[in-house]
This record gives sequence, C-alpha cells and structure tokens, in this order.
Amino acid sequence: MKIAPICEELQKRGIPHILVHTGQHYDQKMSKLFFEELAIPKPDMDLGVGSGTQAQQTAEIMMRLEPVLEKEKPALLIVVGDVNSTMAAAITAAKLNIPVAHVESGLRSFDRTMPEEINRLLTDAVADYHFTTEASANDNLVREGVARDRIFFVGNTMIDTLLKHVERAARSSILGTLGIEAGKYGVITLHRPSNVDDRKNLQEILEALNEIASELPLVFPVHPRTRRRIAEFGFDHLVKESSARVSRQEDGQRGIFVTEPLGYLDFLKLTKDARIVFTDSGGIQEETTVMGIPCITLRYNTERPVTVTSGTNVLVGAGREKIIAEGRKRLDGFARKYSIPPLWDGHAAERIVDIICSRVAG
Repeated sequence: MKIAPICEELQKRGIPHILVHTGQHYDQKMSKLFFEELAIPKPDMDLGVGSGTQAQQTAEIMMRLEPVLEKEKPALLIVVGDVNSTMAAAITAAKLNIPVAHVESGLRSFDRTMPEEINRLLTDAVADYHFTTEASANDNLVREGVARDRIFFVGNTMIDTLLKHVERAARSSILGTLGIEAGKYGVITLHRPSNVDDRKNLQEILEALNEIASELPLVFPVHPRTRRRIAEFGFDHLVKESSARVSRQEDGQRGIFVTEPLGYLDFLKLTKDARIVFTDSGGIQEETTVMGIPCITLRYNTERPVTVTSGTNVLVGAGREKIIAEGRKRLDGFARKYSIPPLWDGHAAERIVDIICSRVAG
C-alpha cells in the first residue's frame, strides 16, 4: 500500500528501478493478493524470508538482500514503513555505502517495547533522505539531530493508494457476502504483540468488544497470529466464526464475527461503510481519519498523533472500561470534528520522486 504509488510514479517517468519483496509478509491474503489488487508489478526478486523470531527474520533479510545490493549497485535504496524488512534493508544498504531513503520517516510512539519503534529509530539513524507524513515527524527528526535539509514533508503514500482505489473498493461485494448493511456494523483489527501475546490484555479487549457487540455486530478479519493466540488462551467462546454470512440483520444477531484476512479492496469497503472501527494498527488510524470514520485505538500511545489532534482517532489502551465507554459514546452519536491532515491529498509519491530526481539523479 505504501510502495505501490512510488513504483507507479517511477514507472511513469521511465526511471529504472528494481522491486525486492522480502517475503516477510507471506500469507496469500496479506501479500500476493495485495500485489494483484494494487497492480504492483511482480517483484523483480522475492527473498522468501517467511516467518521467524525478530532476530531470525531480520538476519535472514540482511543475508539474502546483501548479495542483491552488491550485484545491482543501486544509486538509492527506498524503504517504507517500520517493519523488520525496513530496518534490515536500511542497515544492509548503509553498510555497503548505498544511500537510503526512508518513506514514513520520523514517526515515534516513544514506546521502546514496540518492535516497530526500534525499527523506526534504527532506520532513521542510517537514512540519508527522510520523507515524512506529518509535522510531528519533522520535529522528532530535528530533535534527534537530523539535518533539516535531509527532511522532506511530502504527505502520505498510503493515502495516495486509498484515494486512488476508493471507487474500485465501492464496487466490492464484501458486505453482501458477509450479510451486513452499511452503517450497521463495526470493524476490529488486532495484531500488536502487546495486545495479542498478553493474555490479560487480550481478554480485557475481547470482553470489552463483546459488550459493544451486544449492541452492534463487529466484523473481525483476524490476523493468523491473533487467531492462534485466541485458541491458545482459550478465548474461542468470545468470538463467532462467520461461515459465509456474519449477521442477517433481520435475525438481530450480535457478537464478534471472525473472518479470514481480507484483500485490500474488500477491507477498504468494509472500513469505509462501518459505523465504528476498533484497531491497534497505525495505518488504519490514518485511513479512518481520511474517511471520517470514528476510530477507537486499542493502544496507550500512537506514532501518528495527527490522527488524534486532527482526525477521528482516540486512544483507549487495553482496559475494558475505557474501551466500552469510548465505544458507546460514539455509538450514541458523539462525533469529533476532524480535518484531513496537510498534504494527504493523493500526490505524496509525486513529491517523493521529484525529490529523488533532483537530489539523487542530479
């Protein structure tokens, strides 16, 4: 979602580039389908790293990427986001004296227990070009000693993707498949280790969401790892399998209905037509802000503060009572005034490639 508009813009301008897929995200629904739906060209190389511990995955990416970089000798390595692939690729390139551009640079949760925060800090420590999505990221980088002439406020490439595909997503049949109506359901996503690997936190969250789901059915496209934790902790009774149809509204069914992971277009449609979203995903905080959907973030911090100050997002943590209180407040009609953050206009990739052309290509 973040790399697609950059690849498209490079292609449009005839700029030679090589797309490397590390294979960190390898599930059919969570990887291959995204390439197909977003019309991203088939990766020139797939490193096929797969799953593993943080250390195993990072080491595998570095070992498999190094010979690629040594052979291709690129003028620039572009990395996006804050996953293990981002950090591993950036460090590998830096040690080979290849300049690094970090897209989505400078975001900070200030919580070093989050693996993503470590990835962000280390990537920015070695990056040469910092492309930021919001003003707070610029401030963070300057505080950390990054020269201002290496920081470029360009907007958000994930919003480029959303705005480009929102009309296609509107034609998705996912609501009919699940048996739900626009505005008469909520959505859940949950994958952060602090939530799903902690038995107490996961129990509090699921019990709170069940309270909400007694009033409004909640659709939960469940991450494979989250599904495993639900089973391991014995929380299967707190969710329902969707089968084909989540909730025939005329039958008045309520509860949390888990589904398999969805493709990008189906999930975008599901989110856009939801009454409320509960998530621990940074990206979904951004998407709901642009779409004006009330977002309850199941975290105590966020690396995307503009979604709270300008958007529809509120942080509630993992405590049962606050999740219920904030969720019910919004279901009772409370609505925050929101605005779309500056430069979240669908043209971030164009600005990024403009800068690459002027700074890297001379």
